[in-house]
Amino acid sequence: MKNTFGTSLTVTLFGESHGAEIGAVIDGLAPGIPVDEEFIASQLTLRRPAGRISTARQEADPFRIVSGVFEGRTTGTPMAILIPNADTRSGDYQRGPARPGHADLTAYAKYHGYEDYRGGGHFSGRITAALVAAGAVAIAALRRKGIVIGTHVARCAGIDDAPFTDLSVDLPRLNSLSFAVLDEAKGQAMREAVENAAARCDSVGGILETAITGLPAGVGEPWFDTVESVLSHALFSVPAVKGVEFGSGFAFADMTGSQANDPIRMKDGKPVTTTNNNGGINGGITNGMPVIFRCAVKPTPSIAQEQQTVNPGTGTETTLVINGRHDPAIVHRARVVVDSVTALALCDLLALRFGTDWLAPHND
Repeated sequence: MKNTFGTSLTVTLFGESHGAEIGAVIDGLAPGIPVDEEFIASQLTLRRPAGRISTARQEADPFRIVSGVFEGRTTGTPMAILIPNADTRSGDYQRGPARPGHADLTAYAKYHGYEDYRGGGHFSGRITAALVAAGAVAIAALRRKGIVIGTHVARCAGIDDAPFTDLSVDLPRLNSLSFAVLDEAKGQAMREAVENAAARCDSVGGILETAITGLPAGVGEPWFDTVESVLSHALFSVPAVKGVEFGSGFAFADMTGSQANDPIRMKDGKPVTTTNNNGGINGGITNGMPVIFRCAVKPTPSIAQEQQTVNPGTGTETTLVINGRHDPAIVHRARVVVDSVTALALCDLLALRFGTDWLAPHND
């Protein structure tokens, strides 16, 4: 059983939705990296539910860093972050019927009924708060090296946002928004669609599109540790992510080679591509262009409609109506989680390529 990601820089998650605390341990961070607790708090705010398009569960997330940081900088030893759970209503949950679309059935199969079922336990999206706190440290370290990550809600409830145009403008703007869209009118239409789904006791999904600028060329490996495979490994750890594509992705299937290939030219003494169908990656290795990928986020499975299911403990068929406080859409809150796991994966890839001290300030 494993709850750790990474090779040179690793992150381990622990805790349950209704347990006392959740948290993360980051190991392999170079010593001397500044840790801005205000920035960590602001990142957690981007994940927090707000308004009628999110769950009514409210957590203030007063995190504590209990090791690995001294006088505002990493020490190089494991960094542990703890976040308490406070706004729990465990009475909304009971052992018995498996909730369709959730991990209840697979958790029972793996842990033989000993799992904490309240609020999804260790499988809950609540655990992503720890990922966001850990990812904030990585995001800030990457920005100091000129590497910027930004994600927008490219689609929600069938409504498309505007595409990326100027990443130097788009990414900083997105990172300041709680509902990250490039076209506010489209964002308002998305929010209304989410509210309409909630009124029908239903939920909706969407697509997140992420861009990464400033990555040097030459990062990644040609086969089993390609940039795509490492990032996908991390991205599929985000609850509700069910698909990942890079660059033009599945659209390649309808292209010709002459359409799909990215022409290469010289600019400021460096090779660049005039298009970016391959999403900044060739042969599993970064080519110096922005890395672009999209994640498909499924509709929140907790819906207040009667559904067919079984009780895995008794092997009997039954029906279920899910009570409690749940999101009618999760895609907008998953945005900062995707940024966070992306940053952690990139820090690992960069440490493997350039050494563990590459992120340290004295190497700037």
